[in-house]
Amino acid sequence: MKRAPTVMLVDDDSDLLRLLSMRLKASGLGVVTAGSAEEALATISTTRPQVIITDLRMSGLDGMALFDRVHVDDPAMPVIVLTAHGTIPDAVAATQRGVFGYLTKPYDARELVGLVERALSLRPALPQTRGEEPWRRGIITASPRMEALLSEARLVAQSEASVLIQGESGTGKDLIARALHQASPRSERPFVAVNCGAIPEQLLESELFGHAKGAFTGAIGVHKGLFQSADGGTILLDEIGDMPIQLQVKLLRVLQDKEVRPVGATQTIPVDVRVISATHQDLEAGVRAGTFREDLYYRLNVVALHVPPLRERREDISLLAHHFLRELVTKYRRRITGYTPEAMEMLVGHDWPGNVRQLINVVEQCCALTTTSLVPARLVSRALKEKPSEMLSLAAARDRFERDYLIDLLKLTSGHVAEAARIAGRNRTDFYRLLQRHHISPGLFKMRADPGPEIVAPEN
Repeated sequence: MKRAPTVMLVDDDSDLLRLLSMRLKASGLGVVTAGSAEEALATISTTRPQVIITDLRMSGLDGMALFDRVHVDDPAMPVIVLTAHGTIPDAVAATQRGVFGYLTKPYDARELVGLVERALSLRPALPQTRGEEPWRRGIITASPRMEALLSEARLVAQSEASVLIQGESGTGKDLIARALHQASPRSERPFVAVNCGAIPEQLLESELFGHAKGAFTGAIGVHKGLFQSADGGTILLDEIGDMPIQLQVKLLRVLQDKEVRPVGATQTIPVDVRVISATHQDLEAGVRAGTFREDLYYRLNVVALHVPPLRERREDISLLAHHFLRELVTKYRRRITGYTPEAMEMLVGHDWPGNVRQLINVVEQCCALTTTSLVPARLVSRALKEKPSEMLSLAAARDRFERDYLIDLLKLTSGHVAEAARIAGRNRTDFYRLLQRHHISPGLFKMRADPGPEIVAPEN
């Protein structure tokens, strides 16, 4: 049976609680209820809801007081307020304070469910117990693809096989390499990382293999290279595709013979090093072009791991954005508690060509410029400005935009066609026709959330 996302309903009207519960459960959502704000606060840590729907006016603490108390511990919790006495100024004030949604009674059931599903699509996933394991500390993810990658990394970590980690720039290849080292029997020994593209060609050999005294001008003493520094542990050769072809021959010899010869030395030095390499380049294309040695490629690529780009694991965007914000508010000494719903929609809907590295930069820019308690959409929009791409024909541009727009809508709504069609301003029949035209299946975008304890969706 599937676990359903959990919604907490808070209202002192027991009849309304029963009615709301039935309607939300009929939509496949798990529901927990509380008859007061005080009861909600007492049970929230055990029920672990992902969205809260609360009445505004209740005996004891009211809905806005509940919102304030919840956001002290969980600034990212979406709170939807229902009220029979709402006014436009009340709604504006609540939204400015960070309330996710504000609906008046009598409410439209479809509108409420759509709002809940939208909140769930933007809600950071609950931390997984696996993410607290020391070997993968620092890797924050709720993505099944990333979890599968980490499972592969942990499995291969027990061997001595060379590993090639591939992926676009900014995806976190270095974090995967460190996790692999920490999961290996070498975890108590050094982990040494070197960026092969950041060191001038004439110095890279000396940095990797060391040099003898007097080997060249300025070599006033013996220098131990990074392979020797990593002896017994792991060395990460980042951006291996940038290594000069002449040095590739010497690296291949080190991998074959398990010994290094420092520049200017006559004797070799044995080394015991596990080699992990990483690149954003297509090394097979480099082999065909003659810029990368085929024998070295096969020596390095015993096991290949591919880190997916951020746009292919959108469930991580909200999770990472809140994580980076928590780190940066301390750096900038700001009192920022989260993002407005519109700002988070922009973050989740963006394609992130620079991946996690770009997300960090955007969050930092927003954090530095935000003067309110919530990061507004205008600052996210400003930070996301990109350079124009090459010109396409009108027909090609229209087709690309339409396809990408449909994909973004389904990602944003977690495959909920009715909600996506509403946002697009089309009826469901027209929207399905557009999906068929572009061969897009809504089922591919359905989210699988783990809401917590013993709440299950009804069987269909």
